[in-house]
Amino acid sequence: MFATRVMQTVKTTAYCVTVVVGALAGVPAMAAGKYVLMLDWLPSGDKAPAYVALEKGYFADNGLDITIENARGSTDALTKLGTGVADFATAGLPSLMSAAAQSSIPIKAIYSVYTKQPDSLFVITGGPIKTLKDVVGHKIGTTTFTSSNTLWPLILKQNNIDPASIQLVKVDPSVLAPMLASGRVDATISWLTVAPTYENVLEQAGKKMTVLPWSKYGLDGYGFSIFASDRVLQSDPQAVAKFLRAFRKAVDFALQNPDAAGAAVHAAASSVDPVVAAAAFRSAIPLIKNDISAKDGPGKFEPGLLKKTWEWVAKSENYPMDKIDPERLVNRTFLPE
Repeated sequence: MFATRVMQTVKTTAYCVTVVVGALAGVPAMAAGKYVLMLDWLPSGDKAPAYVALEKGYFADNGLDITIENARGSTDALTKLGTGVADFATAGLPSLMSAAAQSSIPIKAIYSVYTKQPDSLFVITGGPIKTLKDVVGHKIGTTTFTSSNTLWPLILKQNNIDPASIQLVKVDPSVLAPMLASGRVDATISWLTVAPTYENVLEQAGKKMTVLPWSKYGLDGYGFSIFASDRVLQSDPQAVAKFLRAFRKAVDFALQNPDAAGAAVHAAASSVDPVVAAAAFRSAIPLIKNDISAKDGPGKFEPGLLKKTWEWVAKSENYPMDKIDPERLVNRTFLPE
């Protein structure tokens, strides 16, 4: 996540992943003993645990030689994982579900990082919008290809709000924060993890921001997750267990040391400001550490919430609920105790 991150819609994700994976499945990733972790976006604070595991030697301590590479969204990351370019990947769980609804995908979700969805509404503190119901009659800014656009009418209807009562303006992601700061829109649809970028822009305009997470208005389900290819799950299960052990340790470290986590991202990508990266990771903490993770345990995929995640995807694409069994898309075998 990623000041200028733009995710493609869920349907585009499904099409791209299924077509390319079907054509190229089985291509080997790297030589034996070496593994590729494909992150779904450029180096940024929300990806900090991966860089912590690399910098602190957690991967190496578990006998893993990990190379981190960067994709351009969940579509790209899942495609590269499914075609054998990578062994592990990060992406949104809904993207895998959507792809699996169209074709068999040789990928499993193995660890839940975000137990709450990041989709949110950003508003000016003290402005006309204080709750989701206040959006009626207002102008809302969003980006053209964000997956949040698919969920927006659903979250409105669930809260008895007519989508036609709102003017939705689709623009380039780089201008969303300035539009909110200048009052050209009354709110923006964004992911919680980009909040620090907005706050910096609004501060220059003498304004403050309030975040309205959609998870408070009924959007429940898993988001950002760790995935492994069926190939590595079958051929080297010990490597999968070691990978998750290292990653879990890195998440725990980052939660306790956000500044050090930001520094780890900067160490891997010098163009990334460590302060900005630390702020981005802090904004993601409520998605990682919350009542759900406390109840179910870190990384877990609880069956009921997993089903809820699929229900949102199915509704957004008009799939019948029995189109897929979401349980077939996860592998809980390697979760660290």
